[in-house]
Amino acid sequence: MNTIQFNDGETRRQLRNLTNSQKVNNYKTKEGVIVNNFIKDNDDLYSPNALSLDSSRDTLIISDNVKLPKQLNENKTNPQRSLLPISGLAVGVMGVFAGLSYFVKRNAKITNEIAKEKWITSFTRNISINEETVQAIVQMVQNPNKKTIRAGLGVLTLTATAFMGKTFLDGFKEVWVKKREADIQKNLQEQLIAVETQSFSGKMQIIRNSLSEKTKMFSSYLAPSEYNEQPFGMFKSSKDLTFTSEATGADKDNKKDMLRYFALGGATLASIIGLSLYSMKNLRAGHSETKKFVEKTKKDLEYIAKARGNKRFKQEYMENMFQFINAKRQDVEKIVEMTNWKKKDKKAFVEMVMQKINTSTVKVNPNIGGDGTQKPSFSSFVDDYRAFFYNLLIEPDNKQFQQLFFGTTALAGVSYGGKVIGDAIKEVQVKKINAQTELDLQQRLVSTELRNFKAKKDAAIKPLVDEFYKQVDEGKPKEQLKTVAENILFEIKNGPPFVYS
Repeated sequence: MNTIQFNDGETRRQLRNLTNSQKVNNYKTKEGVIVNNFIKDNDDLYSPNALSLDSSRDTLIISDNVKLPKQLNENKTNPQRSLLPISGLAVGVMGVFAGLSYFVKRNAKITNEIAKEKWITSFTRNISINEETVQAIVQMVQNPNKKTIRAGLGVLTLTATAFMGKTFLDGFKEVWVKKREADIQKNLQEQLIAVETQSFSGKMQIIRNSLSEKTKMFSSYLAPSEYNEQPFGMFKSSKDLTFTSEATGADKDNKKDMLRYFALGGATLASIIGLSLYSMKNLRAGHSETKKFVEKTKKDLEYIAKARGNKRFKQEYMENMFQFINAKRQDVEKIVEMTNWKKKDKKAFVEMVMQKINTSTVKVNPNIGGDGTQKPSFSSFVDDYRAFFYNLLIEPDNKQFQQLFFGTTALAGVSYGGKVIGDAIKEVQVKKINAQTELDLQQRLVSTELRNFKAKKDAAIKPLVDEFYKQVDEGKPKEQLKTVAENILFEIKNGPPFVYS
């Protein structure tokens, strides 16, 4: 859609909630205003009986020498630099793959140099089935009989039923929320009319005020009586284009924010340092407590080694405790030497304990992870109300299975339905609050928009008034100055920034 871009606050507020067709009409209306005011109304300038160029200078308030803004040729981009990120990304990705290939090569070399007891143990790949529909299909494939097929089809049917119910509830929620959103948007648009009216009437009031003030000043100058050298001094002051009191307050607020920012940063840094010192202190204290525990455990092991008792029990206890405290070889040999075992048994026990202490990984319990064979194994850990339905279909006469199925299914349905209703109410309430927040924001922005409009209007008029002063200094007759003054008033009324109904 090729349209002129309107960036004033009132237009942005109007367009925020309009449909595409409304936006097109909005643009066309404003483009028509510009065409009617600045093209059709000024056709007489180009007629055969048009004024001379000198008169045109007065009519259009054309200066003799106006330089282009220096920003016109700044911020030129280098097209070659825009390709650097793409080139860097491509090289970086290939560099990552090259690094991975080197990692694989290095890992193969390192693995051959590592002692066998440091190798990661082999493990069985466990396939855990946590979805009841998958479990039902596995049962039908693994053991196809009347019970498993009936139970599997029943679970799949219940799954489809639950899915369709969930789809209906979700669709019902979306439709209800959309209807409520439409009502909320309608109410918001109704309330924004008053806000837009305030903005529009305020801009018109600013223009009328400016026209009134400038007309009085021009009239006092063009009158035959004497006039002051600078009757339009207000244009020579920067106060007409800026809001000094607000800027000063903003500077003070910025200084306060910076002070709070640095204060927060300093407090955070001090807290980090303090907590780090406290953590180091705790670690040192914990290390000393650990040493005390290790020494106490060694004494207990010495007592067990010297005491009489079942040899197998003593070996299991000592083996576990040695591993628990991560004992050193000399400590293990010293304590084992206190036993009344044979020398050969002592040596074998020490080697066995040290091998377990130095081994990095161990095999998982076969009851959980398999026997270590590198082939897949299957297990099922299901947390699903449909599991109780499967059990009921496998054993229909079990009353407890019936109760479990009805109870868990009812709980699942009520829980999901409650969640959908809660989410719908929450979304509607959030949209209501957001609409009220938007209304409050637009109400607060009216004064900001009016100040912005006045500052831009003054900025557009000031160069024209400066040109008027220049022509005064050049000694132009009052008839020509009157033409300039009339065109300045015309520019105040119809010039940028524009006001649209």
